[in-house]
Amino acid sequence: MSTTPSKTMAALWMSGWLSLTLIMAVAGRETARELNVFEIMEIRSLAGFVLLAPIIYRAGGFGVLRTSRLQHHVARNLVHYVAQLGWFFALTLIPIGQVVAIEFTMPIWTAILAASFLSERMTPWKIAAIVLGLVGVIVIVRPATGEINQGQLIALGAAIGFGVSMALVKSLTRTESALSILFWMLVVQSVAGFVPTLLVWTWPSSYAWAWVGVIAVCGTFSHYCLASAMRYADATIVVPMDFLRVPLTATAGWLLYSERLDAWTVLGAALILCGNLLNLKPAPVLARAQ
Repeated sequence: MSTTPSKTMAALWMSGWLSLTLIMAVAGRETARELNVFEIMEIRSLAGFVLLAPIIYRAGGFGVLRTSRLQHHVARNLVHYVAQLGWFFALTLIPIGQVVAIEFTMPIWTAILAASFLSERMTPWKIAAIVLGLVGVIVIVRPATGEINQGQLIALGAAIGFGVSMALVKSLTRTESALSILFWMLVVQSVAGFVPTLLVWTWPSSYAWAWVGVIAVCGTFSHYCLASAMRYADATIVVPMDFLRVPLTATAGWLLYSERLDAWTVLGAALILCGNLLNLKPAPVLARAQ
């Protein structure tokens, strides 16, 4: 599906993604106090169908969701499902600001995959962004000091999974609508999590139900915003717009949970930010042959 490239439209859609994912981080921390992450993900996916139904109806019904790329949807959403499980679990182990800071290695993996499989150009600026991002995450997790913990490793694994998922989303947007991408995400993830959820099911309290509802709304429509943004710009342009989530989430963790980021996390996040800013520099225009 062709769309006129527009960084402005991509930024507007990404602002929706930014707001909704920030709220979801807090909701995930609150819900995980009581429910297993499999249960959280399953309720979120099933509730997503209800939230999406009016949009599907207005778009012309389920006929508009037919796809010839079902295997791509399945692959993308299984990777994303595992990454999302890791992300929710990491929220229970380390400060939410640190989870998000590590998550922002995602543009590194997205840039590499987009260049390798989607024919997006790997400019010197993008290479510099990858190097700075890798240095930044090493500074955050500090492997030489023996201070790596389980939460950091899970968060890093989730970031790699999100990078793979992001590259696959970009590929899907070439032929699929944002609505179709979101619908098949809900289908695949609800099927994948059904049996694990039955094995760990506990009935949520009214408090947990409220937060799961927030996760369902934010999780469903954040991905609609993301898929829409991808239609207006390359993955390596869209993803770095999300970096504002790092200071915002760190502030939320400080205000709500008295979490403080250490100097190493701040330094590592700053390096990743610098890399992402370099990544936004436009590629040089190639001169036409005379």
